[in-house]
Formats: sequence, C-alpha cells, structure tokens
Amino acid sequence: MSGVMERTLALLERLARDVQGVPLATLADELNIPRSAAHRLLLELGEHGYVRQSRERGDYMLTTKLVSLGLNYLKGSGVVDLCQPILDRLAESSGELVRLGVVDVDHLTWVSLSQGARAGLRYDPDQGIDARLSCTSSGHAWLSSLTDDDALMLVSRQGFGKPDDYGPNAPTTPTALLKAIRQARKQGYAITVDTYAPGLSAICAPIAPHGKGAVGVLAISGPSVRLTEQKMTRLAPDLLAAADEIGGASGASPLFDRAYAAPAEPTPGPRPAASSHSRKAATLRDSR
Repeated sequence: MSGVMERTLALLERLARDVQGVPLATLADELNIPRSAAHRLLLELGEHGYVRQSRERGDYMLTTKLVSLGLNYLKGSGVVDLCQPILDRLAESSGELVRLGVVDVDHLTWVSLSQGARAGLRYDPDQGIDARLSCTSSGHAWLSSLTDDDALMLVSRQGFGKPDDYGPNAPTTPTALLKAIRQARKQGYAITVDTYAPGLSAICAPIAPHGKGAVGVLAISGPSVRLTEQKMTRLAPDLLAAADEIGGASGASPLFDRAYAAPAEPTPGPRPAASSHSRKAATLRDSR
C-alpha cells in the first residue's frame, strides 16, 4: 500500500474495527505498510487528536474525535430527528433490530438503528460501514430498485467476497444473485436467511420517494431461530409502511440527496464493505 493519504485512511478504518486497540506490528502487517511508516503516521494522527496509545499495552486506538465528527454530521443532516421515531416504533413492534441505510451514489451505508430485542439473543452490528451488496437483505433490496445491469455493475465493483466469510446461503455467482434480486423486486422487499452470517435473518425494503429511485433502505434483523421466514412475512406490511413513511419525508434531509449525486471523475474504487473481522465482531449476543 502506497500513498500517505491511502495509508492514513486505511489505518483509521482498521482501528475503527477494534475498540480495544491494535498493536503497531498487526496494523503494519495487515495493511502492508512498513512499520516505520505506520508508526510515523500514527504519531501524526495522535498529534491531531485522532489516535492514542493505551497505557497498558501500547496498542493504538481511535479517540472519540472521529465519532464526534460523524455524529455532528448526522445531526446537521437531520436524518436522525426525521427517522429515529419511525425506527423506534418498528423496533418495538417487531422486537428485533431495525436499521436505516442511506444510498451514497454507489454505496449503501448504515447510519442509524434501534434495538427492539430486550432479552435473549441480540444482533449488535457495526454502524457507519458499507453494506455488502451481494449477500445482505439491504443490498438485495437496493439492487432490486435498479436494472439488472446496474445491479451487477455495482456488485462487480465491490465483489462477492470470500465464501467462507459469509453465510452458507450467500450468492456466489451473478446468476444466483439475480434470482434473489428479482424475487425482491417482485415482492417489494428482500428476505435473507443464513446469507450474511450463519444464524442471522433479515428483511429489508427500499426507501423510494414517489416518482424517484431508492434513496435508502430499512431493515429488520435478528437471530434465525426467532426471526423466521414466517415472522418476517408477517412483519413485511409494517416494514413497507415505515419505509414509505420515511420516503415521503426524505426530502427534509439533504443526506438522502446523495443517492442522486454524480460520482466524481474519475470514478473512485469501491470502499470496502465490512470485513470478516468486523462482521464476526458484530455477531449474535445473549443479552441476558
């Protein structure tokens, strides 16, 4: 990995996946950065308040400065004030995790959530990451709002990922993916079971203002033993109603306008979706 900016961003993204901190050697080796260069960049990030070292082991970790920047950005966008009551209501009625994703040109990023599970297993995912389009209900829901060609183009940029990193039902070929997308397009929402991760189910609907393309997605996720296909089918009308409500009010937040922005020239490569490391960190947890 070369280039100061590329290396710096890679360090920040890697540190964001480990709250407890990461050793210098691990960062350098995983990101293919010389240890001396990685150390120098980490020192500079520390001088600007973005990174600190733990006193116990000397591992590097993010400060809350990036979190503060992100929260201030979301607050200014108005998306939280606009959507959070709807997410909370759907989470309470479903008893599962509800998440909102926003389309940013050719990416889909999670920006808000509400946890409806009060006991037993809970799905606690990472926020602020790009969704893996090929094997998530959110990806299938968004792709279903596009043409088949456009959907495959977006997935080809991001890739299918390694089969071992995802669930046993994850599509691994364009043919399998198109079958899932067309089913989602037909019924108005996408359902996945053991696709993104073993033991995880999700149902997701695109958020599409009247007369426009999808600007985001709304998903309900939970453990497969509780969030069965039958339960997801029963929840579909409430999910669609909530997605329609957000779509009708989406004009009040400029964050939703990103779906219609033109990509910069030249078009940048895709941002990485959740890695297997971060995906496994956001697993099903027992809340008892």
